[in-house]
Amino acid sequence: MIFLTTWHTFFTDFVGPWPWYIGGTAISFVMLLLMYFGKGFGVSESMRTICSGLGAGKYVSFFDYDWKAQSWNLVFVAGCMVGGFISIHYLIDDFAVQIDPDLILELKEYGINKAGTEYIPSEIYGLENVLTLRTLVFLIGGGFLIGFGSRYAGGCTSGHAISGLSNLQPASLVAVISFFIGGLIMTYLFLPHLLKL
Repeated sequence: MIFLTTWHTFFTDFVGPWPWYIGGTAISFVMLLLMYFGKGFGVSESMRTICSGLGAGKYVSFFDYDWKAQSWNLVFVAGCMVGGFISIHYLIDDFAVQIDPDLILELKEYGINKAGTEYIPSEIYGLENVLTLRTLVFLIGGGFLIGFGSRYAGGCTSGHAISGLSNLQPASLVAVISFFIGGLIMTYLFLPHLLKL
């Protein structure tokens, strides 16, 4: 615990947020290691491994495979959770997200009054709002679209954008372009109506 407190002080006082080129280099290094060992990367593949390990293969053929051969995915998911816990509790002092002032004003029109002061909007994802129509649409509808979309596209955004593009797969390029187009359509055509629910 003392080590983490000391690291937090060093990190926030002297290092600050890591620049893009350190993160980019780290991702490139991980991708080189994965390609060297003949592995692919993607969060949806990790979820498939978890479902298979829990016995979903007895009911759905998609999950009926040797999940133990992909058990490194479980280590990846565990690392994401541990890393997220450490960063949020020991490395971050300010949970505010830098947002354009015009966007903050626009979000206030939709009832998101704390934009820019908290990490995720409590008006949507706070425990007191879990059973509202808007939150249910975001969680259930969004979860369905992510699950369906990642399977239909043969992988998730991280799998296609990081792993697939690194391997020069044409299908991943099409998928990534489609992700961006879909994101723009959702942001400008659907999201304003969903925020009014």
